[in-house]
Amino acid sequence: MTDHLFAYGTLQPGRAPAEIAAAVERLRPVGEGFVRGALYDLGDYPGAVLDPSSHQKIAGTVFQLPEDANILRQFDQYEGFTPGAQETSLFLRTRCPVALASGRTLECWIYVYNGTPEQSR
Repeated sequence: MTDHLFAYGTLQPGRAPAEIAAAVERLRPVGEGFVRGALYDLGDYPGAVLDPSSHQKIAGTVFQLPEDANILRQFDQYEGFTPGAQETSLFLRTRCPVALASGRTLECWIYVYNGTPEQSR
């Protein structure tokens, strides 16, 4: 099964810092898309909070992940997500439907902020 990632921040090409840039370069762009929710400024990076009933759209890019189980582990480490320790993770990796510019919807992994808006800077 092909996995996809929806990136809205520093996991997008051209925005990735050196520590994760090589992994980001391995992603294959599928197209532009959006999810519903709010995007918060966390200082050096943004944090998305999903809300399907929101009128706000979080724009980003959908990528096809390479057939390499290690790639998600690299992104998890970069995003501060520890499977099995969600309560202490900065971001959570979850699946959600992403509306593509083409009109279709694709189920994608996304990293969502694991805090509250009051905790953002």
